[in-house]
Amino acid sequence: MTETEQLTPRAGPDDETLYVARDEAETGSKAPFFAAFVDPERDRRWGYFCGNCQTFTHAMDPMGRLRCDDCENFKRPDEWDAAHE
Repeated sequence: MTETEQLTPRAGPDDETLYVARDEAETGSKAPFFAAFVDPERDRRWGYFCGNCQTFTHAMDPMGRLRCDDCENFKRPDEWDAAHE
């Protein structure tokens, strides 16, 4: 499968076309978050696409946490351990 075949065009917020990269994923609590790009060349990242509820989000914090506002799917911080809870 080529790089372009792994991109899925989807209507994003404001009906702009965003490209979901199924080969670039972050593990979520309910489903993966896939990288979303503005262009098929992957030059400009827009944010992420929630694999659980099929919506877009761009709310990653500086520690690498992601949270979907629609379904509460989340990704723990990159440097997570039990002491953070």
